[in-house]
Amino acid sequence: MPATPEIDAIKRLVDTVPGWLRDEEGKLLYVLARNCVGRGVIVEIGSFKGKSTIWLGRGSKAGKRVSVYAIDPHDGSGELKEMYGAVWSFDDFTVNIAAANVDEIVVPLVQTSEQAARSFEKPVELVFIDGDHEYPRVLLDFQLWFPKVIAGGIMAFHDADAPGPWKVVKDLVIKSAHFRNIRFVDSILVAQKVSQNSLIDRLRNRCTIILRSRYLPDLLRAVGRRLVERGSRGSGSGG
Repeated sequence: MPATPEIDAIKRLVDTVPGWLRDEEGKLLYVLARNCVGRGVIVEIGSFKGKSTIWLGRGSKAGKRVSVYAIDPHDGSGELKEMYGAVWSFDDFTVNIAAANVDEIVVPLVQTSEQAARSFEKPVELVFIDGDHEYPRVLLDFQLWFPKVIAGGIMAFHDADAPGPWKVVKDLVIKSAHFRNIRFVDSILVAQKVSQNSLIDRLRNRCTIILRSRYLPDLLRAVGRRLVERGSRGSGSGG
């Protein structure tokens, strides 16, 4: 996505917010949120201090102003606790969201993903999964939120090339009959949910696995990338 005054302004905001989201990943979230049309809400699993929430909120404000439900217990994931000990991030999250002028779009839910999912009845048009990266937790997040995503909606996974998330997306997204238009942007894997994908979709999805192999010859990598890009251009998807 080319630089614009809006993107530059968001980058200046998020540069002061702790977190691990890279600029290209943030721009992707902005576009995904901006393209939501209101058939469902936006859900974020794992907000920490609001870096990714700001990108989603500003994208939504630039589009149809779809509500962003930011779900995080704010007491630190297992990874954060290992690094920093006890963590309470909600106060900083609130300040950062207000400073970015997205507090009227963002609905914080200070709960675990599992707690929030139990009573969450709204259809979901976009879900961004970036909670605990251990395999059992990523698997649970997928199982909890996949049924709530509408047909044509988007599921996105941060750090999808890390061992825990990768096993989930490889087995349950890339090899699934219910996703198409799968692609990576930096470490984020994006997939569009469908009731049933086609044979061509499945072949393109499998190319995603091949393209992540570090041992793939350059010629085969180029052919696979061409196939995946051709599918994305022809899909007309909002993501």
